[in-house]
This record gives sequence, C-alpha cells and structure tokens, in this order.
Amino acid sequence: MCAHTPPCPTADAADRQAARVSDAHPEQGWDRLCNGVLLFEDTGALLPDGQIIAPARVASLAKPFRERLAA
Repeated sequence: MCAHTPPCPTADAADRQAARVSDAHPEQGWDRLCNGVLLFEDTGALLPDGQIIAPARVASLAKPFRERLAA
C-alpha cells in the first residue's frame, strides 16, 4: 500500500499513527493514513480490518461542573 521510502508503519504496527496522511478531512475530524488507518481528531482510530482503537482520554484536573456551581 505504501510507496514511501522508508515505508510507513503497517496498520498492525505499534507506531501505526506515524504513517503519512494520504487523505485529510479536518472539517470532518478525520484523516486516512497511508497504511489505511482512519485517524480521528479525538485520537481514536479505525483499522482497515475494522478493529476500533479507543481514544486516549486524559483525566481532568478541573473540578466537576456541579462542584463549581456549588462554590
């Protein structure tokens, strides 16, 4: 699939997100990488075989909204 030199990581490689963008759709929040992975702006991904990679979530350090209202 990849014609780059050196070749991009495959879709099943741990560093799959290092592949080059082949189709960019920032207005829709996703990019297709050279290896066929769909990479979403929330850091989730869809692999060519249909496997879903959940988005990486960062724990919030801010107080929950209800606690801010009560203050």
